[in-house]
Amino acid sequence: MRKVTPSLLLLLLFFLLTSMKGDKPAYQVYNGKRHKADYQDLLKAAQKSDIILFGELHNNPICHWLELELTKDLYATISDKLVLGAEMLEVDNQLLLNEYLSKMIRKKDFEAEAKLWQNYKTDYAPLVDFAREKGIRFSATSIPRRFAAIVNQKGFEGLDSINALERGMIASLPVKYIDTLPCYRDIVKNIGDGMPAHMTANLGKAQAIKDATMAHNIVKSGVYSEKTMLHFNGAYHSDNYQGLVWYLQQAIRKTPYDLKIMTITCIEQENIDTLSEADARKADYIIVIPSSMTKSY
Repeated sequence: MRKVTPSLLLLLLFFLLTSMKGDKPAYQVYNGKRHKADYQDLLKAAQKSDIILFGELHNNPICHWLELELTKDLYATISDKLVLGAEMLEVDNQLLLNEYLSKMIRKKDFEAEAKLWQNYKTDYAPLVDFAREKGIRFSATSIPRRFAAIVNQKGFEGLDSINALERGMIASLPVKYIDTLPCYRDIVKNIGDGMPAHMTANLGKAQAIKDATMAHNIVKSGVYSEKTMLHFNGAYHSDNYQGLVWYLQQAIRKTPYDLKIMTITCIEQENIDTLSEADARKADYIIVIPSSMTKSY
C-alpha cells in the first residue's frame, strides 16, 4: 500500500478545494452584522423567537422552498406551539381556510372558491397542505383587497362607510399613520403626472392599512399564549424593521407580553459572497440568492 506523504496529502487537498469552486450554491445566509451564517443559525434563532416574519420575493422559488423547510423544522422542534400566517391569504377567506384545514372540504373546492394568488399551487399550497396534514393553525392575515383599494382611492376616511362586521376584518380604526417612515414616504415620493391608475397620493396609506391589518391579525392569532407565529409576507412589508414590524411593535405594547420578533429578508444579486451595509440593516437574517435564479412566474 502506498504511504500517504505530506506532499501527497497537500496535493489531494488542493484538488478537493479547486473542484469545489465549481459548485453553484443556491443561496447564502448572512446575519445583520454582515457575517456569513447558515440555515442552522437561522433555525436556531427562529426557535427562540415568538414571531418570525419571513420576507419573501414573491416569484423566487428558493424563498418558497426555504419557507417550507423552516416550517417543517420548526414543527419538528416545537410541534403544536407553531402557528402559521400569510399575507397571501385574505381575512375574509379564513372560514374557508379553516374548513379545508379541518378536512371538512376538498382541496379542489377550497382552491375553486378562495381568492388565491396566481402562484398559489406551486408556492403556497405546500405550506397550507403541510398545516392541514399536521393540524397546524393557519391565519389569513391580509386585508381584503377591496378595502385596501378603498384606502388607495379615498384615504382612511373611505373606510368610514363599511359596516361593523366588515370592520372586524381590518385593523382597529383610526389607524396611526407616520408618513415620514421611509417605507411609506419612498413609495409615494415619485408619484406625479402620468402615473398608473393604481398609484395615487394615498398609496402609502394603502400600504399602511395592509401592514396594520397583518399586525392586528398576527397578535390576535394568540402568539402571546405560548405560541410561535411564522408569518410569510413580501419582504418590503418587514424590511428595515418598518411597516409591518412597526405596527406589530405598537400592537404588542398594548399587551402585557414582551414578544421577540425575528425578521428574515430575501434579496437577489449577482454575487452572493458579499453583502452591503444597507442590505445588512434590512433584517436579522438576510438570504442572498443569485439574480440568475429562475422565477416561479
